[in-house]
Amino acid sequence: MAIVLPTIHWPSFFESLRAPARSLPLAFFALALLGVLWASDTAAVKLLGLSPVVKLLAIPLLIYHFERSERGHWLLIAFLASCVLLMGVSWATYFADWKPSPNGMAGVPVRNYIDQSHELALCLFAVAPLLLSFAANGHRAWAIALAAVMLGFYCDMRFVATSRTTLVCFPVLLVLFAFKYLNRRHAIYLLVFAAIVEGTVLFTSPYLRDRVERTVQDSQVTVDSNAATPAATSNGLRLAYWRTSIKSISEAPVFGHGTGSTKQLFEREAEGKTGEWGWSIRNPHNQTLYAAIQWGMLGCLVLYAMWYFHLQLFRGSTFAAWVGLVIVVQNFISSLFNSHLFDFHEGWIYVLGVGVVGGMVARAQRLQSAP
Repeated sequence: MAIVLPTIHWPSFFESLRAPARSLPLAFFALALLGVLWASDTAAVKLLGLSPVVKLLAIPLLIYHFERSERGHWLLIAFLASCVLLMGVSWATYFADWKPSPNGMAGVPVRNYIDQSHELALCLFAVAPLLLSFAANGHRAWAIALAAVMLGFYCDMRFVATSRTTLVCFPVLLVLFAFKYLNRRHAIYLLVFAAIVEGTVLFTSPYLRDRVERTVQDSQVTVDSNAATPAATSNGLRLAYWRTSIKSISEAPVFGHGTGSTKQLFEREAEGKTGEWGWSIRNPHNQTLYAAIQWGMLGCLVLYAMWYFHLQLFRGSTFAAWVGLVIVVQNFISSLFNSHLFDFHEGWIYVLGVGVVGGMVARAQRLQSAP
């Protein structure tokens, strides 16, 4: 941003904010800033609640910059290259049974498996149209190379490490790709083939089978009876957070409790409890609830309006529009089970993705409409 800011022509930038896709991130930040006024916690907690929203300010700046830059595609190439490198290191550490920390996982060399699978799934579906293009235009070598990379991404998420959120996002993105790029008959063939492949992988991958079985089990109980001491399951905690959130929202449904109020809410709920139930958190693991607790229905309105207009920004037929569509849909679906717009890693992927690719789409539209 330090490089982008000096290049901006501010009168033109403010003119560009008439587009909702650019102005709504600013409106979201403005609402969070105003929410500080009616929050009842300390100034430090209010600032902590404001910090996840600050990054949204970068979206209109990035769209403006890359609308006027020819280098947007280089950032996409760099991101793809970094994901290929991550996937390669993941496989290497998996077979070497190397863990970055005593509590880490083999095959997850950086951060955690949630962030890793989020990136790999994004790359897998983002480059899928290129495979069709290479095959249709006779670029056999490029098609084979890209297919190998995509297969590596897929197998990593099925045999090495994946998050439950990625498992949910995967079929949604697959259906989106099938019906956007294939005719109805071929789309159905692809989905049937994918279902057969997924069923086969489920039987051949002990990791995936355990992941799915654990998820099903967690959805049926709230306490892990197999633990040394009774402990809350992941889904049990999530459901508890959601119940607490809904109760809190009902107390201030229109404007919410103010910026940063989630921390105070969940600390109060955890008082007197032990184990996982006594954890002090500020994230209800649902983006809508996260917004509604702090800014009520007004916050939800701004959140969903932003997602909607970003989807509208990427409704075109260009490759950049497809990448943007994948980014927004993935963030929306994953935010049903997490607060991925406010989380650091997934949130910045959304901001940088929408900003860079949105600028590329806007540039293509401007050049197309130029006389």
